[in-house]
Amino acid sequence: MVQFSSAFCTPCRATHALLAQMVTSMPDVKHIQIDAESHLELVRQLDIRSTPTTLFLDKAGVEVGRAAGTPKRDQVLAALSAIN
Repeated sequence: MVQFSSAFCTPCRATHALLAQMVTSMPDVKHIQIDAESHLELVRQLDIRSTPTTLFLDKAGVEVGRAAGTPKRDQVLAALSAIN
C-alpha cells in the first residue's frame, strides 16, 4: 500500500495509523507513506487528486485499487484480498 499524504492533513495521520497497525499482522503486506508536496511530479503522473490517497499495488507494482480519503478497515481488507 502506498499512501500519499501532506503535512497538515489530519485524515492523513488517521490513515497512516490505521494502515501501519494493519500491516503488523500481515507479513506479506507493506505500507509506505509518501509526502505528496515533496513528490509533485509523481503525484501528477499517478493522478493523485487529494490526500490521503492510498494505492493498492500487486507484487509486480501494478495498481489494482485506490482509496481516496481515510479508508475503513473493511475497505482495506477487501482491496488486499482482491490482490493475487
